[in-house]
Amino acid sequence: MAKNQRPHGITAGRRGALRSLLESPKPKHGRSPRIPLLAAVITLMTAALGRPALAADKAPEGRWVAGWHSSPTPGGTFNSQDCPSDVGLADQTVRNIVRVSAGGSSVRVRISNAGGGEPLKVGSASVALSAGGAATVAGSSLPLRFGGQTSIVIAAGGEAVSDPVALKVPPLQTLAVNVYLPVKTGPITQHYFAAQDNFLASGNQTGNGADKQFTRKISCWMAVSGVDVKASPDVVGTLITLGDSITDGYLSTKNDNHRYPDYLAQRLASRKGPTLAVANAGIIGNELLTVRPQLQFGYPVPARIARDVLTQPGARAIILLAGINDIGDRSAKAADLIPAIQQIIQSARAAGLKIYGGTLVPFAGSNGTYKGDYGTAKGEQERQKLNTWIRTSGAFDGVIDFDKALRDPADPSRLLPAYDADKLHPNDAGYQAMANAVDLDAIINAAVKATSP
Repeated sequence: MAKNQRPHGITAGRRGALRSLLESPKPKHGRSPRIPLLAAVITLMTAALGRPALAADKAPEGRWVAGWHSSPTPGGTFNSQDCPSDVGLADQTVRNIVRVSAGGSSVRVRISNAGGGEPLKVGSASVALSAGGAATVAGSSLPLRFGGQTSIVIAAGGEAVSDPVALKVPPLQTLAVNVYLPVKTGPITQHYFAAQDNFLASGNQTGNGADKQFTRKISCWMAVSGVDVKASPDVVGTLITLGDSITDGYLSTKNDNHRYPDYLAQRLASRKGPTLAVANAGIIGNELLTVRPQLQFGYPVPARIARDVLTQPGARAIILLAGINDIGDRSAKAADLIPAIQQIIQSARAAGLKIYGGTLVPFAGSNGTYKGDYGTAKGEQERQKLNTWIRTSGAFDGVIDFDKALRDPADPSRLLPAYDADKLHPNDAGYQAMANAVDLDAIINAAVKATSP
């Protein structure tokens, strides 16, 4: 495998975890995704097994961490004008606006074709400091290379990691990542819900001075799945938040970085001494057991944990918050979800990662919007059963009681009105309350012990 297309961050212990992922759930409803699930997992596992040891990402001046991540999914949309991932791009440049959680001296970009069924031709790419909207800081644009080359063809189901570029970024710096796609892509890998304006331009606009060409706003991130940062020595690794729309930040204020992982990143960036980068591996509509027919909802957690968690640079810990869509959308039983969660825990432990369980937030009143068993008495019963197991089983390295942090004391089946966006999802204040409920001292202390000689 060419150096520029090798993923990174796998240890010998992680190989066993990746192999266990072959036993992933099969679709129960709806049409199959464009790439068969098992083939996708095999592709991810094969790529990950070729990654160099994590120690190679560490240097005396710091280590590579996942500064920003958006879990990639196949091209699919509810609105092709807002997000044309279903039809793809041709002779266009996409400008993805992203905020890195950790600062450092260099960055490298991951361009993804994880959801593609055909090779993806990248004509050129660049990274720049964002100046707000589609604008960039004058003179800050730097070309990206892949094994020294300005262009690359990325295999279906694969990704390309750029060569590092020297770009000093402080924590919480916003970047503009540009990718020029010269030929018709067909449905393109994306992250559908960005809560962020991104931009399209005609032709190759990856160089300096092209800001005014980005005239079309889009609501999704396309082709880019991550920005890694060569972080300062006090950043001891990456904390990965894994889940569904509540982790993805659905209904948080657009362009304001008010997802709960963003608030976590702000807390971590303000700390003195050891800290962590944050990577958001949430996907709206995502489930534990089912491949949903809407491609933008992605593969179930067990099928994507290799790519989205275990092989993230600097991965040290996971916060898992998942299962509410299985209960609401599929009327799943807690007894069926628990074994799936136990397998995720096993994969994390085999990879040497700590994993923390988040309790499911209240959702009474959401049935009118989301139907199924969202907010029903039956759904509430299963939510309570799963939360009891999360709190009392001892299966996790720690528990984060999001339910307790957000519930209304007058009616614990409902979100506190001050935190409620739509009876299922928190608002900005609710997402901040979720971040405040995380015991960062415990997570960081465990991460420091894991990285000590």
